Amino acid sequence: MDSDPNEYELNGNLQLDSLDAPPDAMPRRPLNMNNYANKKSVAEGMLDVALLMANASQLNTVITEGPDLRFYVTFVVLISISLVLEITLVVLLIFLVKTNLNNPAKHAQLIFFNNMATGLVFIIVVVNIFITAFGI
Repeated sequence: MDSDPNEYELNGNLQLDSLDAPPDAMPRRPLNMNNYANKKSVAEGMLDVALLMANASQLNTVITEGPDLRFYVTFVVLISISLVLEITLVVLLIFLVKTNLNNPAKHAQLIFFNNMATGLVFIIVVVNIFITAFGI
């Protein structure tokens, strides 16, 4: 579906005129981009917290098994890297949630931090694939 750039405004208002519906069928409601971005960041944060808890449990298991465990040092290093990256991501997501998207002066900074968060998620996934590959 092609959308006309004039349908969207920076303040988050979505014009519903272009949709194939009678004007009375759908009320005009503004699309609050801050609300959407905040919900997205909170959902991403909850997934990150779940992975953080899983990694903490894995680290507990590795430490309980002790140095006799095959790949002990590898597990400790990879899980520790994952935990540090996840904590960094949570801090970054908190910053993103608290920043107003409607402030044009902050857009370049928000784009950079959003790209950074996406990169961190990718690195965390790769590290956790290696943790799983070594078979804890």
